[in-house]
Amino acid sequence: MIPESHPRYRSLVVREHLVAMVCKGIVTHEGLIAHGRGEAFDYLLGEVSTESAIAACRLAARMICSAERPVISVNGNTAALAADEVAALQAASGARVEVNLFHRTDERIRKITAYLESHGVDVLSGVPVRNIPLAHDRALCLKEGIFSADLILVPLEDGDRCEALCAMGKEVITIDLNPLSRTARTATLTIVDELTRALPMITNACREINECPEMLPPTRPINNQYYLTAALNAIQERLCNAMD
Repeated sequence: MIPESHPRYRSLVVREHLVAMVCKGIVTHEGLIAHGRGEAFDYLLGEVSTESAIAACRLAARMICSAERPVISVNGNTAALAADEVAALQAASGARVEVNLFHRTDERIRKITAYLESHGVDVLSGVPVRNIPLAHDRALCLKEGIFSADLILVPLEDGDRCEALCAMGKEVITIDLNPLSRTARTATLTIVDELTRALPMITNACREINECPEMLPPTRPINNQYYLTAALNAIQERLCNAMD
């Protein structure tokens, strides 16, 4: 039992939840390592959404709402951490949702799909085809989903698929706490923030756009380097202040 008075209460609750999701077959052991790596970068950011991250979320909403075929790609960690948030974003944006995994088995796809659906997410189904030029199973995707998407939101992504999707001419938005990762540097737009902080901001911005449809779509190309540099500057500033 974790007391709510513990200074790391939320972090510890999330860790316990992810361990439980491993037992249920939603998250892999490798996913636990990936989460810990991201949490370390969140420490450096002060576990708050920076001004640049907030701006990136609003830009992401404009990109999603102006896309013709937006898709949210969900892996095990994303499902475990943010199923409710994915459902809310889907409702606000009209984006399709597809499960895509590196450690892929049919059973795990079924479990993650069922878990998302239990939280109100409408998940695409069908027979995936190796449509992305990769040697591993993240190459598998649905024709009516990721393959035909013009824009894909890929939280907690691996860099090689992000790079491959961009090479296919798709716009890729990622949520990544590590501004130095290959994913962050390859994506069309990187939101350097924690998943459950970022998704609600994107959702709220989508709702604002729905109420004010005359908002213009974002200007291309997107200056992703600005958001990466701003995140690194925020980390540097915080570290310098910690040393004072």
